[in-house]
Amino acid sequence: MQTITTTDALAAFCEAARGHDYVTVDTEFLRERTYYSRLCLVQLAMPGKGNEGAVLVDPIAGGEALSLDPLYALFEDTTVVKVFHAARQDLEIFQVDAGVIPTPLFDTQVAAMVCGFGEQAGYETLVKRIAKAAVDKSSRFTDWSRRPLTEAQMTYALADVTHLRQIYEFLARKIESTGREKWVADELAVLRDPDTYRTDPAEAWRRVKTRNTAPKFLAILRELARFREEFAQTRDVPRARIFKDDALLELAATKPQTPEDLGRSRLLLREARKGEIADGILAAVKAGLECPPDRLPRIETETRDAPNPALADLLRVLLKARSEQSGVAAKLIANAADLDHMAAGGRDVPALSGWRHEVFGADALRLCRGEIGLVVRGETVEAVPL
Repeated sequence: MQTITTTDALAAFCEAARGHDYVTVDTEFLRERTYYSRLCLVQLAMPGKGNEGAVLVDPIAGGEALSLDPLYALFEDTTVVKVFHAARQDLEIFQVDAGVIPTPLFDTQVAAMVCGFGEQAGYETLVKRIAKAAVDKSSRFTDWSRRPLTEAQMTYALADVTHLRQIYEFLARKIESTGREKWVADELAVLRDPDTYRTDPAEAWRRVKTRNTAPKFLAILRELARFREEFAQTRDVPRARIFKDDALLELAATKPQTPEDLGRSRLLLREARKGEIADGILAAVKAGLECPPDRLPRIETETRDAPNPALADLLRVLLKARSEQSGVAAKLIANAADLDHMAAGGRDVPALSGWRHEVFGADALRLCRGEIGLVVRGETVEAVPL
């Protein structure tokens, strides 16, 4: 197993990778003690068998001797497809570190859901079904920041990119043969969008679940969430280390205005009752209380008509049938909320546009209009005109 710890060695690998159509990529990282993921290892593999053409890139062991610039240059080379499985967290690391998103991109989890592998298209499942192999799970939850890496860790890490080659080649052929390249590309659009990996502190309050929709309460909540996010980002610590959501909601409700008020909090961590965090909390509460009426946040409550339950059930049957017939995971086509919305007369759902319209949406609309019915023939459900 080759481990790369220098820029020159990484550059040599990336130059060799440019002679191939694709390279498989995976990472190992830690995030329990930081806001941003700490990259511990990058696994790469060119086409080949076994560990041939596969390497581990070790930024920890390499230290200052290793720059990832050659890898980022490869990521921007549009002649080489960069293959990941469940790429969201991997891509976030590269986007935050260098503002780079690999192009072109292929995610085997997305492709597998389009190709009939169901809604739980996990890597181990694909390895078993396509590569006819097994993945050793024993190193999954190890501390990837500790050095030296064990033989078991390195074997596990390389398996994440060596089996991925066979999975990619199989899925790429299947997608091409079925003409579903655009389907996969549409699903990867969110992963390719840099905004997917940016967290705006001003919008952090929207992730906090609350039933209180009073504008003044939300204004304080917004300022507290903004402070917490900015503090966490600048210090690179998890937001929960500053104060958790339950404490945030308590603070927004009790509106502390003095250090003594903070001392009476039931949920606030002891470290947050003094120093910079305490000052930030009090300043955030003050800013929320002084928010002008025209800038108060409001949660728009969408009023939807109640769905026709019988129609909603029929749409679910149709979705299941179309999912089985097309070999596309049902949750990739439509979710339960979309079906209920359609059964209530709504039409602004993803299932009614793009490739989803072709697979399911067109017949779903006809079903809603009473133009078709559903019949059972053997073990299949078919649509028939009325």
